[in-house]
Amino acid sequence: MPSGMVIMHWDERTGVEIVATYPEGINLEEKTMMQLYSQHEFTGEAGMVSLTAGPINLASYYTGPESSIYVILLLLTTEDPDSFEEGMIEISRQILTNIGTPNLEQILPTYFQRLSVYPTLTQEQRYASIINNEIKRLIINRLHQEVAIPKSELAVWLRDVYRDGLVDSENVIASLVKNGMVKVVSVKGISSDLVFLIEDLAIFRLPPIQLLKDPVDRHLPETLVDMYKTEVRHFFTNYIPSEADNLKIIEEIILNPPAYEVLKLLREAIVTRNDLEKLRKKGVDDVDQVLKIMWENKMIAVFQDTNGNEYYCLTCDFKLEPIYPEYLVDTIRKQYREKSQNEQVLLMALDTLKDQYYIFKKTYETTKKESSSEDISVAD
Repeated sequence: MPSGMVIMHWDERTGVEIVATYPEGINLEEKTMMQLYSQHEFTGEAGMVSLTAGPINLASYYTGPESSIYVILLLLTTEDPDSFEEGMIEISRQILTNIGTPNLEQILPTYFQRLSVYPTLTQEQRYASIINNEIKRLIINRLHQEVAIPKSELAVWLRDVYRDGLVDSENVIASLVKNGMVKVVSVKGISSDLVFLIEDLAIFRLPPIQLLKDPVDRHLPETLVDMYKTEVRHFFTNYIPSEADNLKIIEEIILNPPAYEVLKLLREAIVTRNDLEKLRKKGVDDVDQVLKIMWENKMIAVFQDTNGNEYYCLTCDFKLEPIYPEYLVDTIRKQYREKSQNEQVLLMALDTLKDQYYIFKKTYETTKKESSSEDISVAD
């Protein structure tokens, strides 16, 4: 696990300036910082470099010449700097936004914690990270409306939208490609590569179905079962899905390592306070704070039996699920009728969607087969 983070600024007159560190007292030799500066200066562009020499193992992300901020992560010698790159790109923009404000010192512990676990994120958390990134969300929303967007046009558009912010469009698109959400394709007669949406995400709260099937088997006293089911029913009677609600859960729970550990446990069972305290060895140092977050997000309920024992239950779960963007076929049809898009681009869009359909179909059939095998195993 990384041991610390340093935020460095390069000033043409005074040289290296330390903007912030976490934890306090973290120190890098000026010689080391100059080495990182020299490596970044060689390309002159935003991007990541690593420096490994003896006990030193560093990952450094440079935000570009306009801001000249370096986010430096101090790693163990056994850790691979490349596995943190995508996370550093995500975090750097947030840090840059807060440079020069009192908020920087406050947010560093949270962002350091997120970066520390980035190589071990689940697929659910990786999807959450995409949606939590405003730039990626903008690109996906625009691709909802258009069949394809030239990469060069996307880069100009993003720079226009974020005139004063960090936008590394190449890395943003590369991240979406890596996570299987977009595909970059060359089309004959089009000067720029085109970005196509090939996977979308469904995001919603849903009932904790496995818990509700047999709450007693999941450790809830039988006397509390009806109260639990009533609580879940009441929540979904009043639940109205919204982007703001989704983003709040993503930010405060899915991408919050301690809260996510608690969520994973509550997905499996109905638990007592003693069960939750055992999560301290997994990094949940403040159980009360996590429970407060989950309570405020209306994700848990607490019930008490006749002996005064408390039971913590999920009132709802949260789903980030990849879906096939079938609706794009209608967009293609509309653009063909209106002649608002190049025909070669539309044909490529159809071919790309067709290929993606078979990938989704194969994944679905494999998942269904594995699920059936598990059911047979349980029955035996």
